[in-house]
Amino acid sequence: MSNAAPPRPASYTAFGLKAEAEPLSPGLHIVATPIGNLRDISFRALATLAAADAVLAEDTRTSKTLLAHYGISTPLLPYHEHNAAQMRPKVLAKLREGGKLALISDAGTPLVSDPGYKLVAELVAEGLPVTGIPGPSAVLAALVLAGLPTDRFFFEGFLPPKSGGRRTRLTELAAIPGTLVFFESPRRLAEMLADAAAVLGPRPGAVARELTKFYETVRRGTLPELAAHYETQEEARGEIVVIIGPPGAVDLVPSDEAIDERLRVALAKVSLKEAVAQVAAETGQPRRKVYARALELTRDDP
Repeated sequence: MSNAAPPRPASYTAFGLKAEAEPLSPGLHIVATPIGNLRDISFRALATLAAADAVLAEDTRTSKTLLAHYGISTPLLPYHEHNAAQMRPKVLAKLREGGKLALISDAGTPLVSDPGYKLVAELVAEGLPVTGIPGPSAVLAALVLAGLPTDRFFFEGFLPPKSGGRRTRLTELAAIPGTLVFFESPRRLAEMLADAAAVLGPRPGAVARELTKFYETVRRGTLPELAAHYETQEEARGEIVVIIGPPGAVDLVPSDEAIDERLRVALAKVSLKEAVAQVAAETGQPRRKVYARALELTRDDP
């Protein structure tokens, strides 16, 4: 008879308290993780990561920080676009044997502009179990903050890196009857917005940066306004999501007259500073633009 001690129960730590994770069912568990704020993770996700045999991670260095934060000691295995072809057969073999694996990306929901689609497709084809543990998504986080229609949207991911290919693809997307959602790198943001303005015209848009983090910002305006702003700014930093309104959404951008009317109502009740903040929030327009309109109004008043 073996004298080896039984394995310790899987556990995680949250709010300073240690919790034991329930046993995990066999299969691949696709786990959404925070896009910036480490508190944006569910108890189910933590329990899954703790109870898995191993966690497949896009970047083990990034994921190590998350697991360490919650006291999870599950082994990490790299699974990214450069090694996926070599790793897939090994992962499939493990799952055929009844293994319990978790798949995460660097941030957010796996498979959305991240590796994993081919792995899931092969598992489905073989009838092996796949489970999703939903959670954070930069796409949805940006969409609900943009102030643009959310009933129908199209996620494109990253546009081609060069202007010619980018404009061609934007032309193909122009007629889609829904809000467009893109990922973009900081160094290409100004050029991407300039191309979008040239192809799509003065549609309303929003640039969401560093979502859920301390320096989260969402700048709203027409595409020409956004392009002009980022052309004159230092290179934006952090993860960026660009939202563009659907065809016909130009009417969603309030006219100067509509902004002035809101300002007159607000100025009759509160200070100029408060009125500007209130109207900027109501219309989704840049505070600088609303402030300029407010100064114009107050100068015109007797």
